[in-house]
Amino acid sequence: MSGRAQLMWDDAVTGYDFGRDHPMDPVRLALTRGLVSALGVDSGLDVVAAKAAGESTLRLVHRQDYLDAVRAASADPGSARGEYGLGTLDDPAFAGMHEVSALIAGQSVGAAEAVWGGQALHAVNFAGGLHHAMPGAASGFCVYNDAALAVARLLELGAERVAYVDVDVHHGDGVQAAFWEDPRVLTISLHEHPRTLFPHTGWPEETGAAEAEGSAVNVALPAGTGDAGWLRAFHAVVPELLADFRPQVLVSQHGADTHFEDPLGHLAVSLDAQRAVQVACHDLAHTHADGKWVALGGGGYSVVDVVPRSWAHLTAIAAGRPVDPAELVPEEWRHQVYAATRQAGPGRMTDGRWPVRWRPWEEGYDPADRIDQAVRAVRGAVFPLRGLLA
Repeated sequence: MSGRAQLMWDDAVTGYDFGRDHPMDPVRLALTRGLVSALGVDSGLDVVAAKAAGESTLRLVHRQDYLDAVRAASADPGSARGEYGLGTLDDPAFAGMHEVSALIAGQSVGAAEAVWGGQALHAVNFAGGLHHAMPGAASGFCVYNDAALAVARLLELGAERVAYVDVDVHHGDGVQAAFWEDPRVLTISLHEHPRTLFPHTGWPEETGAAEAEGSAVNVALPAGTGDAGWLRAFHAVVPELLADFRPQVLVSQHGADTHFEDPLGHLAVSLDAQRAVQVACHDLAHTHADGKWVALGGGGYSVVDVVPRSWAHLTAIAAGRPVDPAELVPEEWRHQVYAATRQAGPGRMTDGRWPVRWRPWEEGYDPADRIDQAVRAVRGAVFPLRGLLA
């Protein structure tokens, strides 16, 4: 194994563009790539452009009739009228949609192949993490589910246990659905409570099909959850489950939309807490999966202030060149931000909350605390199914 990290990148992924005024602005990808370079993180990475996912790969997760519908809408966007989730406000059809969606999926599949095959220990595709796409429908800004495809490719290559950890503000419903009946895959999603946010799934009681009970884990957090509660919940659930499951590979999704500035979610998490979870996922991969780690992007709609910094941190951690939160943002990148958006970029790689303080679960449970109630709900639902103490 080389030990080198790979950044999966092709400039063409910025063509994943639902149009003006859509929250999923592809400038976030270009700005993240620019910041990674400006920070000098490239020197710790092999930058690789994988080929687009082909038909047989896409069919590891998606139905043929859906693939045909995406191709048709891609060739004639005006023909999409909401069938298969295409041509909706969330997922408007656009020319070339199939090609660029398959390209993004190809980067995540390529990341999985590189990690499993030993060409890289860690691999990052921050253009990926499109976790809402279902086998037969687009959903939530997601056309092809690259996260599920990466996991499915690992299984196809011979992996017997793959863990998927999703810390996007939205429930990782598409990945959960893809592996609902498969005990070889442990899906853990830490998200805003379904009562208050799309896709309105991800209840603690969702624990997997009968033949895979305890393989789906959902930590549903109350709106307004901040750094200390978010980190407490993560560490109260994820490490113990990974230690029990013993994954051969960890795939993680790092949507930046948990941030307090994000316009679509209602959590109050800082960039510094996001970085802390990125570090935790890196360390958990080394502790439980021989270091094999595939890290993906996801949601994130504060496209200047938050997303580039969050995913630059993620990439730097994977590269073994973590960026000090106190570091100044390179001036050259701030010029790039202004040229692309006519906005002023952030000045530092922190929100001023590093190091983040939080209270470990082992220090006691407060039955009146909403975070502790959420943790207790998921531990009570899942842990006994896996033979663990709730």
